[in-house]
Amino acid sequence: MKKLHPTQEKLIELLKKNINNPLTIAELTEVLNISSTSVVHHHILQLEKKGHLKRNPHNPKDYQILSDNPEKQITYVNLYGAAQCGPQGSILDGDPIDRIAVSSKLISFPTSEAFMVRAKGDSMQPRINEKDLVIARKTDFIQNGHLVVCVNNGEVLIKEYQKQDNIQLLVSINTKYKPIIASEDFRVEGVVKAVFSYE
Repeated sequence: MKKLHPTQEKLIELLKKNINNPLTIAELTEVLNISSTSVVHHHILQLEKKGHLKRNPHNPKDYQILSDNPEKQITYVNLYGAAQCGPQGSILDGDPIDRIAVSSKLISFPTSEAFMVRAKGDSMQPRINEKDLVIARKTDFIQNGHLVVCVNNGEVLIKEYQKQDNIQLLVSINTKYKPIIASEDFRVEGVVKAVFSYE
């Protein structure tokens, strides 16, 4: 593991302390008594490079501290198949059908929470196509508009989740398919975070 610069050690502790109310680069610069925001930005990039910090590229205030268990540059993500899904269990309970090497930088959350499924059919076109690899983050917390990997009627699906009144709907992006009302066994396995095109 690469040794941290003293400023990086202070920075990581500051980021940990303020994770629920993240500081701006300017605020970090002031608290650390550093002359320039570019110096703080440099150390943040070094913390990412060394595997101690992971930031959401779309939201700089969304980050995870990985100091206790820094991530490697390449991670292996489990790929699960629909055949392993049954109405009684999670698709994640079975053995993965493969493990796919992925750059950790492409995953904006802890890689231990990542899994993959391969898309089938055209119901999520044009965003997700047949045979695309879909990376999801394990969670059962979802909001309207999230793309989810879920189980419904014992089948693994990738759909957009919508709740209208008390009705849970599983919606296809391809408008030729009608929304599906969630069944009694409906269960979310994860939220879609990335799609790798098959072609």
